[in-house]
Amino acid sequence: MAKEIIYLTAEGYKKLKDELDHMRSVERPAISAAIAEARDKGDLSENAEYDAAREAQGILEMRIAKLEDTLANSRIIDESKIDKSRVQILSKVTLLNHNNGKEVVYTIVSENEANLREGKLAIGTPIAKALLGKKAGDVVEVTVPAGILKFEIKDISI
Repeated sequence: MAKEIIYLTAEGYKKLKDELDHMRSVERPAISAAIAEARDKGDLSENAEYDAAREAQGILEMRIAKLEDTLANSRIIDESKIDKSRVQILSKVTLLNHNNGKEVVYTIVSENEANLREGKLAIGTPIAKALLGKKAGDVVEVTVPAGILKFEIKDISI
């Protein structure tokens, strides 16, 4: 089965790589030390500290494997090859919300980089899906759990 390609910005790739390096160089040795310390306390069959440390080690190793898989299947997006006239991944979109008259700015990013507080909207969200391929001046209606939102695309940039 082919793995799904994950598109990331250079910044997003570096962030994931740094997180992986931190897990390998800081968290993994700390858990190994905790296991060794718990092992030194004697009988392992009734040692809750040992069990907790082993469980933490298992969770960390799963997180490391998932990050390694994500990085192995990721591709860094070349911003110079992005069509700036239409909304697509990495587009910074200024929208006028017709429902409340407010302007909002979103950058369309991969699922791994999404952070609504930073204005980074995941490409898989209903709003992002509705915006993809549209041009400045287009009006888009989006059905979300709260109802129907109507946006006008004011500007697209990178």
